[in-house]
Amino acid sequence: MAVSLRIPEDIKERVTQLAERVDATPHAFMVEAIREKVEAEEARLAFLGEAEARLARMKASGLGIPAEDAFGYLEQRARGEPARKPRARKRS
Repeated sequence: MAVSLRIPEDIKERVTQLAERVDATPHAFMVEAIREKVEAEEARLAFLGEAEARLARMKASGLGIPAEDAFGYLEQRARGEPARKPRARKRS
């Protein structure tokens, strides 16, 4: 599949300059930039999908971990202290 892009002149100049600095062709530089953006967007969408699935499971079960318990656990871990994982409980 061939794709044609219309790139503003100022962007072309910047791409050319950067490509030269990293010893790449402008084409290779742009292909790499597009690949990185595609991978980042795929990862973001996968993360959101997982969050939506977990929220649906939480709502279906009625179980959740109160924010203060979760944050307390994370703060203890960040300080290097032993911490007991918080348990899910019925939401009120």
